[in-house]
Amino acid sequence: MEKSVQISKEVNYSWNFLSYPIHTVTAKPKEESSRNCAILLIHGFGASTDHWRFNIPVLSEKYEVHAIDLLGFGKSPKPSDVQYSSHLWKDQVASYVKEVIKKPTFIVGNSLGGYASLAASAELEELSAGVILLNAAGSFTEEEVPPKNRLESSIRTLVGTFFRGNFFLQRGTFDFMRRRGTIQNTLKKVYVNKTNVDDYLIDSILRPSLDPGAFNVFKTVWNPSGVKGEPFDKLFNKLKSPLLLLWGGSDPWMNTKRKRLLYEKFAPNNTKEIILDAGHCPHDEVPELVNKHILEWIDSL
Repeated sequence: MEKSVQISKEVNYSWNFLSYPIHTVTAKPKEESSRNCAILLIHGFGASTDHWRFNIPVLSEKYEVHAIDLLGFGKSPKPSDVQYSSHLWKDQVASYVKEVIKKPTFIVGNSLGGYASLAASAELEELSAGVILLNAAGSFTEEEVPPKNRLESSIRTLVGTFFRGNFFLQRGTFDFMRRRGTIQNTLKKVYVNKTNVDDYLIDSILRPSLDPGAFNVFKTVWNPSGVKGEPFDKLFNKLKSPLLLLWGGSDPWMNTKRKRLLYEKFAPNNTKEIILDAGHCPHDEVPELVNKHILEWIDSL
């Protein structure tokens, strides 16, 4: 098992985004790397910098590593006056690279953080050294075509309207999903290797969900209209840097047959794909393999 880092409980708010203090983690190698680049780690929905516990110590032996809690997650604030969206988190990631790292950066993203990583890299130009997607959340244009069946379309509209307008349904769903048992069961369903579904991981997800404002973030992300950003095929067309797809092959959410075919159809020519025996969070399930492939890929460029 990879060595882990228990992220310090001392909160580091060394950078502000939209005037809000953002929790960040930075680790650097003892000896400066010969390459002028860095690695930035972006967590998924409900997670935080703690989810990179097995990655930060290993990756930082060779490269400067950063991780941030997206606004609305982890130890970062959860303000009520912010419109949470994929564009917001994309802007946060891009701003951090421009304002703090200030050098070519390999951005690594899991799930929701995968979208933010790809979208930010597409606009960072020379500051994007490469993108690594770990079962990224996002859609392609072909997936956003409205259903031809009028009944299906009407049902979707009705369900969406009902969810948006029903506070008690939203609140009840949120309270159920943040129960310790629900978090544990959900993780076990999407982790192939359940060894790391431990108290540390569960607590790292549970604690932020108890913060004031966490409910507002949940409502936005789980709203049927969602926080959809630009389709992946359009982002791929904008991306100038290399792309590594590290798939957890048994992910029941993102690794569908249709999704994989769309990646194959639209991914840039300079894309490398690796399938791992893991679920939705390969970086926490098989960190030794993820760290190995990340470092080998970066070193090969």
